[in-house]
Amino acid sequence: MSNNLNKKVLLLNQSYQPLMTVEAKRAIILSFTDKVEVLERYSEQVHSVSLSIYVPSVLRLKEYVRFNKKRIPLSRKNILQRDNYICQYCKAKDKLMTIDHIIPKHKGGVDSWENLVAACIPCNTTKGNKLLKDINMQLIKKPKIPSVLFNIQNELSISQSSWKPYLFMKEKN
Repeated sequence: MSNNLNKKVLLLNQSYQPLMTVEAKRAIILSFTDKVEVLERYSEQVHSVSLSIYVPSVLRLKEYVRFNKKRIPLSRKNILQRDNYICQYCKAKDKLMTIDHIIPKHKGGVDSWENLVAACIPCNTTKGNKLLKDINMQLIKKPKIPSVLFNIQNELSISQSSWKPYLFMKEKN
């Protein structure tokens, strides 16, 4: 199977609302069954014996579908992505981040999007099991649950710059 068939394709609802990403193989099937309109294409092609087609990059459903937005699972990887691998106490950026409970577990803190942040090792060590007010530390920004749109934006690569207008991202000049 060609590597082009595994490329990510952005799927939009009829209203242009970003829904999810699908693999190119599924995108081609949706296109051939006339369920979607192809809005953007990659420069790569897939070939059969008698056919050669460009791999779709952005698809729009022809009929509106009600879509129950999936919640993004709470995980170390997703917290680090949400915080962009930046310490939420000192702004240090590093791939070797820890996860910190803002309110420590032994003081009633829970594992939740609002209570977990990325922290560099020195800040996490300094904070330890204390509350922020007790050691005069502050968060850069209040943590919150990321949206599905945020998750799709994180999947964006250089080859998918055609997705930017559909994901409310500015095109870089």
